[in-house]
Amino acid sequence: MHETVQRILENYRDAGRDALIPILQEVQETQGYLSRDAVVEIGRHLNLAASKIYGVATFYNQFRFAPLGRIHIQVCRGTACHVKGSAKVLEAIQNELKIRPGETTKDGLFSLEVVACIGACGLAPVISVNGEFHAGVEPAQIRKILNSCREGVTAHE
Repeated sequence: MHETVQRILENYRDAGRDALIPILQEVQETQGYLSRDAVVEIGRHLNLAASKIYGVATFYNQFRFAPLGRIHIQVCRGTACHVKGSAKVLEAIQNELKIRPGETTKDGLFSLEVVACIGACGLAPVISVNGEFHAGVEPAQIRKILNSCREGVTAHE
């Protein structure tokens, strides 16, 4: 991990604060998330306190501070999905997995993210599971969807 971040920072030798977001994006793209060590290294390189970097990174919802689960669930909270009950769908997922948006289950299997809009308003409410859309989802379906995901993972191991 350290070497990966160092390689990225080599491309920003004389960079200043203005390079922070592109660096964070590149690190996350290669590592999947922004680790504590990566934030510290970036801070040293840019001569910025880690707290300043966290301040910027937490402002933008594109940045993650934990690795994604093998099964990444996105819950749309756009207007159409909201009106059709996506809050209850999100609540059902949280209750089943015992995680909140932005978190990953302890076993690393599931991660949960809330998105502003998936772009499938006519199918609301929608969730995406590793890029596969589930349309017209109701809270009562969540356990079955998650169990199917679990079975799919064990079948591929």
